[in-house]
Amino acid sequence: MAFSFSELALPLVGAPMAGGPSTPALAAAVSQAGGLGFVAGGYRTPQQLADQITAARAATSGPIGANLFVPQPSDADMVALDDYADLLASLADHYGVELGRPRFGDDDCWPEKLEVIADLRPTVVSFTFGAPPPEDLDLLRGLRILTVVTVTSAYEAGIAVAHGAQALAVQGPEAGGHRGTFAPDTQPGTQSLAALLAEIRHAHPDLPLVAAGGLGTADNVAGVLGAGAVAAQVGTALLLADEAGTNPTHRAALTNPEFTNTTVTCAFSGRYARSLENDFTKTFENVAPVGYPEIHHMTSPIRAAAVAMDDPHGTSLWAGTAYRTIRTGPAAEIITGLTPL
Repeated sequence: MAFSFSELALPLVGAPMAGGPSTPALAAAVSQAGGLGFVAGGYRTPQQLADQITAARAATSGPIGANLFVPQPSDADMVALDDYADLLASLADHYGVELGRPRFGDDDCWPEKLEVIADLRPTVVSFTFGAPPPEDLDLLRGLRILTVVTVTSAYEAGIAVAHGAQALAVQGPEAGGHRGTFAPDTQPGTQSLAALLAEIRHAHPDLPLVAAGGLGTADNVAGVLGAGAVAAQVGTALLLADEAGTNPTHRAALTNPEFTNTTVTCAFSGRYARSLENDFTKTFENVAPVGYPEIHHMTSPIRAAAVAMDDPHGTSLWAGTAYRTIRTGPAAEIITGLTPL
């Protein structure tokens, strides 16, 4: 039989956070503590994904999940990209780098990544930025791998269910990092997590729902469990965990009183994502076009240089609205502290 969330000792899921924060050690620590830890397949090659699943599995006797970005056609406007490049030029000069080439295709090795999942068979596989084709979900279900699709609206939930998803990660508007919206050029919805959970639960009463977005305390977790979620998914809460791969500049900013707000912007990657507000977002969020992953590649050299210089104002500082509640320490202690009494 496939995995069931009722098997977890603690109803907590460590969110997959691509780009560095998610590590095999973090995934294993969350699972070993009684939750479900995830490795992040976004921005990884198939071999890197395989290595991370293998390393996480070797470090825990608990279940391990893996997350994949669902590839989509490009929605970038080349004229808009050129105009944005002109605006970014002076910042690139400031950091002594050249803008990256706005190429398309982060996860164009989708078939190979699915082969890794089918071969290594993590306990759970979740998907972000869309619902995979029904035949892909059928294949994984046949291998007894639980399939979870991230949704941000009841409409997306309907698509995911029609494609064969066995569970949904319901992501509310307070989530940090990239929103899981299916249409990358669409401004994410603002419906509260509680309202979204209620609407999707009413439409799909028998489907397991994992609640995500803005959950920073045990009371927050208790609230979504009481609303019918089978588990709470936390990401920002783990950014300062000892096992997280969060870079030092990002770690320092999360506890720096200079940063007093978060904002949803496509300025860093071309897809809407929630970050701490900094000089980069203030300068570019109202002029940046959509265009993922082209803009992600354009700004990558700037962001890397800013981190190398320990300058928090030139890089993305992904964080959900609950970032003020996060704490440092072992992931197991953080997860335990989020568990309702």
